[in-house]
Amino acid sequence: MRLNVVTHNPGKVKEYNLALSGYGLEMVHVNREYDEVQTAYLEEVVDKGIKQLAKEGLTDFLVDDSGLFINHFKGFPGVYSAYGQKTLGNKGILKLMEGVEDRGAVFKCCIGARIGDQTIIVTGQCPGEILLEERGTEGFGYDPIFSPDGVHSFAEIPTDEKNIISHRGVALRLFIDELKARGLI
Repeated sequence: MRLNVVTHNPGKVKEYNLALSGYGLEMVHVNREYDEVQTAYLEEVVDKGIKQLAKEGLTDFLVDDSGLFINHFKGFPGVYSAYGQKTLGNKGILKLMEGVEDRGAVFKCCIGARIGDQTIIVTGQCPGEILLEERGTEGFGYDPIFSPDGVHSFAEIPTDEKNIISHRGVALRLFIDELKARGLI
């Protein structure tokens, strides 16, 4: 089965192909816009995107949204993570967190798909904390300041190991389980 991946990031398509090709799914990159509603919940962003794209006639597709939710900021940047990265960057987040004791955070990834007449929405999470400094050279975005274990940043963990525990890795496994449960793979 072919599944359209709606994203501006071709790297995501490769990641999905790696995870899903063994299940007979071929991922096809669809670089197009859809409205991302202003809300605090990734699931709502994904659900609205699915409804819009289906209404516009797209079939058999997948969308996702991810965010870093920091306890001290009551979940910010959350659904605004790309904006937070663009405007504040890691250095700005670290500056705002100077002297903050509660460094807890959670990365979340919500994957949504419309396959035939079925809608699937799953969310994976990876709890952790914000480090005191940037560390590592792997990954992207907030990876150098987020630690799932309080020791290593995501940017210090090899990609194959990171994918086992990351929010996207968890969401992908939940998505595969849901595809199996519905008899789609």
